[in-house]
Amino acid sequence: MKEIYADLHIHIGRTEKGRAVKITGSNNLTLTNILETATSKKGLDLVGIIDCHSPEVIQEIEQLIQTGAAAELDAGGVRFQKTTLILGSEIEIYDAHCHGPIHVLCYMPTIETMKTFSHWMSAHMKNIHLSSQRIYCEGRTLQQKVNELGGLFIPAHVFTPFKSLFGKGVQSSLSEVFDPQLIDAIELGLSSDTYMVKSISELFPYSFVTNSDAHSLGKLAREYQKMHVADANFEELRKVLQQQDGRGIVANYGLNPLLGKYHDTVCANCGEKMIEETPIHCPFCGKSHFIKGVAKRICELSDTAVQEINRPPYIHQVPLDFIPGIGPKTIEKLLTAFGTEMNILHKASLDELKQVIPEKLAHAIDSARKGTLGITVGGGGVYGKIHIE
Repeated sequence: MKEIYADLHIHIGRTEKGRAVKITGSNNLTLTNILETATSKKGLDLVGIIDCHSPEVIQEIEQLIQTGAAAELDAGGVRFQKTTLILGSEIEIYDAHCHGPIHVLCYMPTIETMKTFSHWMSAHMKNIHLSSQRIYCEGRTLQQKVNELGGLFIPAHVFTPFKSLFGKGVQSSLSEVFDPQLIDAIELGLSSDTYMVKSISELFPYSFVTNSDAHSLGKLAREYQKMHVADANFEELRKVLQQQDGRGIVANYGLNPLLGKYHDTVCANCGEKMIEETPIHCPFCGKSHFIKGVAKRICELSDTAVQEINRPPYIHQVPLDFIPGIGPKTIEKLLTAFGTEMNILHKASLDELKQVIPEKLAHAIDSARKGTLGITVGGGGVYGKIHIE
């Protein structure tokens, strides 16, 4: 058994031929660039790329295997150097009962099952080539298909105000949309953490995952988890999420929720944060349209006393490129010295950091990975900010 690092929510911006997949993704966010960055710079052992339903992306995966650059694993997944790719798809649900829009993550064990899934979705979707497209079927129907193909099903960033299970404020229970028995885990999102949701009883049975939702190469592993596994493959991931045979998540690593761009409630017109619990009008501009913060939404959903569920620790950790003064040149110096970002964040001592970069920046990184930096809270689509004294 060993411990690995996993980020299960990474987008593809373009195919190698230049075709758009995730419209808002960077042009250089290609399949090969993601895999090379994950294995050589980030130090990720397992990555979930959630646009693998796109036919051109499937072709690129097959080409990597044909050239010998990658290999499909018997236990599911595709190994590229030191990193295993889990083939996933992000899908938008908006059913006939006005549940939605809701984003979900579906993962398939093999290229063939992803092909089958892609073909099935193409009959329920307007453009199979694009990411995060709306599927015209019920949420339970989608779950049943994923289950039939031996896949995994995870509701995505469940508390964010837009395109999530709970964010819109219409649903108060996941059972209104999904079959609870066919959910394999819950993705928390950047504006929440394990500790904030201790009073939502229907989430007690599920493992929580924390992922980057990366739209650029630099954002890979801004949130991730450490897993206890026998190897990095699909079947081991299944056991981790279902907490079977001694497998499991050892720790979640993510932003302090205060840094998330939807943590606080904000006036949609002027952007000012709302101090009142339930404002009727903005005291600054007089308008009455608000972007409800994740913190408030979680309070609304809490239905029981805080429960001390036996969960892995959620470690507040700031990504390197979030820290003021840590630019591309500094990161390259660190990578040259320590190999990967996982080594920088988890293995390099403060003294070792000081030997490579200025002392002030070394202390900033050390404080960031300990979660002790000053923070201005985010909200309304604007990330919080880090303060270094």
